[in-house]
Amino acid sequence: MIDNRLYKHPILSIPEKRFFKFFWNGEEFLAREGETIASALMANGVRIFSFHHKDRAPQGIFCANGQCAQCLVLADGFPVKACMELIKPGMKIMPLVGLPELPPVDPEIPLPFRPIREIDIPVLIIGGGPAGLSAAIELGKLGVECLLVDDKHRLGGKLILQTHRFFGSLEAVYAGTRGIDIATKLANELSQYSSIKVWLRSTALAVYSDHKIGILREGREYVLIKPKILLVACGAREKSLAFPGNTLPGVYGAGAFQTLVNRDLIRPSQRLFIVGGGNVGLIAGYHALQAGIKVVGLAEIMPECGGYKVHKDKLARLGVPIFTSHTVLRANGQESVESITIAQVDDNFQPIPKTEKTFLCDTILIAVGLDPVNEFYVKAKEFGLPAFVAGDAEEIAEASAAIFSGKIRGLEIARELGAYQGEIPSSWYETANILKSKPGKVYSEFLPEKEQGVFPVIHCLQEIPCDPCAYVCPRKLIEINQQDIRKIPVFYEEKEGKGCTGCERCVVFCPGLAITLVDYRRDAEFPEVTIPFEFIKEIIKPGEEITVVDIEGRPLTKTRVESIKSIRGFDRTILVKVKVPKRWAKKVSGLQLSPIELPLAESEQPLPVLSDEAIICRCERVSVGEIRQLIREGVRDINEIKTITRAGMGPCGAKTCTPLIHRLFHEEGVPKEEIVDQPKRPLFIEVPFGLFAGLNGQGGDVE
Repeated sequence: MIDNRLYKHPILSIPEKRFFKFFWNGEEFLAREGETIASALMANGVRIFSFHHKDRAPQGIFCANGQCAQCLVLADGFPVKACMELIKPGMKIMPLVGLPELPPVDPEIPLPFRPIREIDIPVLIIGGGPAGLSAAIELGKLGVECLLVDDKHRLGGKLILQTHRFFGSLEAVYAGTRGIDIATKLANELSQYSSIKVWLRSTALAVYSDHKIGILREGREYVLIKPKILLVACGAREKSLAFPGNTLPGVYGAGAFQTLVNRDLIRPSQRLFIVGGGNVGLIAGYHALQAGIKVVGLAEIMPECGGYKVHKDKLARLGVPIFTSHTVLRANGQESVESITIAQVDDNFQPIPKTEKTFLCDTILIAVGLDPVNEFYVKAKEFGLPAFVAGDAEEIAEASAAIFSGKIRGLEIARELGAYQGEIPSSWYETANILKSKPGKVYSEFLPEKEQGVFPVIHCLQEIPCDPCAYVCPRKLIEINQQDIRKIPVFYEEKEGKGCTGCERCVVFCPGLAITLVDYRRDAEFPEVTIPFEFIKEIIKPGEEITVVDIEGRPLTKTRVESIKSIRGFDRTILVKVKVPKRWAKKVSGLQLSPIELPLAESEQPLPVLSDEAIICRCERVSVGEIRQLIREGVRDINEIKTITRAGMGPCGAKTCTPLIHRLFHEEGVPKEEIVDQPKRPLFIEVPFGLFAGLNGQGGDVE
């Protein structure tokens, strides 16, 4: 029996939960209490959830966020989104083949309609992630009445998927703390304020012209909220890519992957390939390795990865090959992903013939950027409803920036309501801009000349906003410019007559795992090097032979593990100690987890790619070729494309395909000013009509 669940993890605790039986397509399987249908199916090795009504194409999980319908299944006879519905004991689940049938309704049975509740509130916050939580906390401190709604079952947004330590400012935004722990801290702080009400599993549907916002509360009641001020902190959605095979089960975004691994504790893949070298893709790759998944490669179309160099270095050191100036040509497979073909691109980002490489994999993770989820803010401004925006809904940046921007928005809203009379410090806005800044200059590696005593070697060579190492050193030997924490750290061998003691706190606390400790005190010819390691202790043992590597992942030498230890309070990062010849000691930056894998041989390459086969609209199965032909015929109105092809008419509300259609216009050389965009869907997700009429509207009070 297949069981893809995680039972050990280096960072996450695995709670003990009871198991129960359910049925998939008539076959008996086991589910873990609290799992969604999707996670239970993936845990049992099921990757195909349904078959599209248009061409019977297999479909699996895609967004894992309730925003599409790729994971639709029949659960006890009713069509449901597998990623949002919790599984129940004895549930009978079937794959959906074609369009679902509506359940029969007896016209003789009276329906229990109730009036739609309307609630006035000073502030409504949409989104319980880092920005929304931080804003709500500031409002709570001032006693401002506020309602925060979030469509998940717990607060934290994407923080609950982040197991790594955060960058940024230690004083301002919890730098050095793991995202999962920041989510808990913010949620606990928010619970102290009685003026803040929270509705979980509640989705904002639309902003209306009468300044009311429709909320679907817990999937069972439609409520109209009328705030004096709206704050939109909905985060971002992932961009997609169009390439042949892009809708095969096994192709999905980093958010879906991290949801399965870090929230649902499922190992959804054995062999993963990543497309996109921004922070999202780099971090997801690291999370995959921590879950015991082989990452066979990463392709980035630009000459250099756009994410932090320390994130890239972590993957390279662990043996993940990174192909810059490469793009995906196609996903290969019959019913699900079996391999991926990539190729090098020229200066115009066009594939170069005879540079194709094919890697065996069962999952392709698409991490090619994010778009702000700002529809509610745009509509509120259009209708004249006072509105603010924070976090990724305002500007795509790191979660640390979202925390701080939410804090600022909270005070700005309070000032607008008259609950705060002071000035917001200008330094706050300066900090916010620093935290939002993109990765900066990369410096050449500089190694200390010293070869005696003990000292840290800092392998952080890129200007990024981060300062925890400057705070954790008990003797303040590491400094970062506090006026601009983007500057790289500097180590001083001695201050006030005191030098490094080898306490190892900087090694274990660095968010980028970019500090090692070199100790010459016992053996100057074979100094001891301490390396940070965030994997299950059992996979590496004292006495075992390993390969140590430099900052770029290049092998330096083989050696044996001397010892493994942890520091109290930092036990989720272990320290691996090795001895190496002194000529390598300061260059050692990490250890290789597995050897780099080579692509398949030339003779096994697939046929040349036909890009027009790629699917633009997943919901309606509309191809690149269909839309490209209309553009070449002179169509410039996306509404016309929608009318002819149905592109954009599916359950996701055109969230995925519209950016791809704009990209096609660009590829065909059509100027932006000639393009007529389609109007945004009035509803964010699909809703049963009966709820708008108050059918079964039996939700509780705001309390």
